[in-house]
Amino acid sequence: MCPSERNFSQPAKTSSGSDFRSAFEVIDADRDGKISREDLRRFYAGFGDVGFDDDEMIGTMISLADSNRDGFVEYEEFERVLGGSSKKKATGFGVMEDVFKVMDKDGDGKLSHGDLKNYMNSAGFPASDEDIKAMIRLGGGDDKEGVSFHGLLKILAVDFGC
Repeated sequence: MCPSERNFSQPAKTSSGSDFRSAFEVIDADRDGKISREDLRRFYAGFGDVGFDDDEMIGTMISLADSNRDGFVEYEEFERVLGGSSKKKATGFGVMEDVFKVMDKDGDGKLSHGDLKNYMNSAGFPASDEDIKAMIRLGGGDDKEGVSFHGLLKILAVDFGC
């Protein structure tokens, strides 16, 4: 079973037809239904050399998405930002591609067993080796080669139509 105990084979669809709920839940570490500065800090924990632990950068990320200016990013705001323009979806998947690059420690274009395990642990989702192997299989990879960016989207049950 994956750490979030979600059924990844049948993701729930939102009214707009896109499903960013799984990705939102990964970032919403305290499960209060909104992404806070602390949630983002936890999300990027362990990636200090990337620069996302900087309070100014985190504040900028929140303010870019926070359309109602309450200091948090609710799901609808998150979906709007990730949904972006069709050009962004077609050319690079925006924020999700950046997330993949942060997770891919060695920059080889694949998330290895170690990449996923380290990320899950640093994000506060302890995962067993069997959990990680199941995630990699779900993403269409294998334990030796790891999983691609599109595989990560499958793991998170994010439907970009790919």
